Amino acid sequence: MIFSFKKMMKTLEGLFHEDVPSVTKISQMEKGDPFLVLVGTLLSLRTKDEVTEEAMARLTRRARTAQELLKIPADELEKLIYPVGFYRNKTETLRNVSGLIIEKYDGLVPDSIDELLTIKGVGRKTANLVVTEGFGKPGICVDTHVHRISNRLGIVSTKNPHGTEDALRKVLPKQYWITYNTLLVTFGKRICKPISPLCNACPLSAMCKKTNVGKHR
Repeated sequence: MIFSFKKMMKTLEGLFHEDVPSVTKISQMEKGDPFLVLVGTLLSLRTKDEVTEEAMARLTRRARTAQELLKIPADELEKLIYPVGFYRNKTETLRNVSGLIIEKYDGLVPDSIDELLTIKGVGRKTANLVVTEGFGKPGICVDTHVHRISNRLGIVSTKNPHGTEDALRKVLPKQYWITYNTLLVTFGKRICKPISPLCNACPLSAMCKKTNVGKHR
């Protein structure tokens, strides 16, 4: 049986069209500014959405470009982004990334996943988010939610996010690449949770194989 991506995406869009992750909100607020999307994505790693959004609001009042960010002393930058997870490490990453973008790319964020991956501190999730949210180009961002849910539904059978991304590129219609992460992240936080998912309240229950789902509600 062929999985109905159209039905799944239409259902999730109806539920979560206004409830989007922090990076998507940042992209919408900043009109898709690639540098601010990159900064927001780096801050969002292992950090709650509301904390990321508050940190970005403080930071963008001081800096909106790589050049402006580098002018902020490290100790002050730490205070601006605190309490995002690993804020000291992220301060160093933000400064290093900004410096490289200025030195190698004349202050402009590169628009390809392969090029972004050459920047220390930028992983596949970040690269895909920058390409999709910052440039509106096709990309499939796979985080823990997308990896977990894609396997639970039976869309893919993979062991890690990179494998999930490769598998999704073969089966997911390109028209859904950009919104797939946005919708599944919210779905994963609200309903298809890592532990004890809310299967009885899930609008996708009938089309889900519930792979590796034990206890559920």
